[in-house]
Amino acid sequence: MGEFAGRSIEVDVTNIAHGGVGVARYEGRVVFVADAIPGERVLARVSEDSKKSFWRAETVQVLQSSEFRQPHVWSAASLDRDPVDRAGGAEFGHIRLSHQRELKRQVLAESLQRMAGVTSDVQVEPLEGDEERGGTGWRTRVRLHVDDSGRAGPFAARSHRVIPVTELPLATDELSAAAPLDQDFTGSEHVDVLAPSTGGVRLIIGGKVPQKRSTITEVVGKREFRLADSGFWQVHRSAAAALTMAVQEAVDPGRFDPLAHNLDLYGGVGLLAAAVADRFGPATRITTIESDAIATDYAADNLAEWLGARSETARVERWVRDLAATATASERSRLARATVVLDPPRSGAGRDVVASVAALAPAQVVYVACDPVAFARDVQFFSGHGYTLTGLRAFDLFPNTHHVEAVGTLSRS
Repeated sequence: MGEFAGRSIEVDVTNIAHGGVGVARYEGRVVFVADAIPGERVLARVSEDSKKSFWRAETVQVLQSSEFRQPHVWSAASLDRDPVDRAGGAEFGHIRLSHQRELKRQVLAESLQRMAGVTSDVQVEPLEGDEERGGTGWRTRVRLHVDDSGRAGPFAARSHRVIPVTELPLATDELSAAAPLDQDFTGSEHVDVLAPSTGGVRLIIGGKVPQKRSTITEVVGKREFRLADSGFWQVHRSAAAALTMAVQEAVDPGRFDPLAHNLDLYGGVGLLAAAVADRFGPATRITTIESDAIATDYAADNLAEWLGARSETARVERWVRDLAATATASERSRLARATVVLDPPRSGAGRDVVASVAALAPAQVVYVACDPVAFARDVQFFSGHGYTLTGLRAFDLFPNTHHVEAVGTLSRS
């Protein structure tokens, strides 16, 4: 740490950066300021000054407040607390919900413009019920970390320090009521609290000896999906339904061939493959690729009603590369008519996966993205292979945080 760490400075916050922090300047140096809003003047405590190009700081007092500031939705994360004692996971909770979506829109639009040369007027759409509740009551999954004394709670913002809390306002009412915030979990590493759409709340205790896996059922519309309780599922209570609809609408029916070699990459337990097959009918052929063998097994069951649906366990980058290298002329013809659904982790697909997908020459790619910068980078990679972003929607799947979900359609020129 340098000489400025721990010192308080007055700065004017001018805009928002990826990661949900404000951007300011102090004596010519960029300062990323947590818990601030563009347009505010704040007193901020420098927490990191080791980098030559930028510092990090936390707001300790608002000197000139934004019209969009509100009392924090989570008292455990508010300015009333010292920055080191603020709970993490609700970094936009001090901002009015409509303005949160505007800031997320800015980050997504600016990322696309800067990295991919794409101009977009995309808006961030709220999910049903969130506006009425101020963006609370949506989390169906929460991880509580356990400290050396056995107390469970969230980590502090930008640290691994456990913060004891008495409430979880972003969680659904059912999860909040059942969360074991006052229990002793000595010997455990973390506690996952789940409130699936059926079956009630359950706890998964994480430690050196993993808890035995069990099966849960999530309901999306009229369809049921079985998965491991420890497996991945969308966190927002309405996210799976929203993404199902968004992917169905993102597929250009004029470019879709149900008999082509359609693919669902990073497919999990088959949610988006089912979305495509539900829209285009029982003859739809689609293969879902997922590296988690447990999820792949569940996908096989969840997609069993479609004779043309298959699930394979493989690392996406290797599987797609091998397919591109070994496809016969007949397979290449089916791939050229294909739709590829891509739902990569937060780091995005990356240059190699994009190149391998493009080598298959599918008619269109539907890209589901949870990180705007990684998405914009991959849109640029796809453009280098002749694919243009022809459709884009964004959804506020994580209210009161900086995260935003995007669903884009990339069409072969």
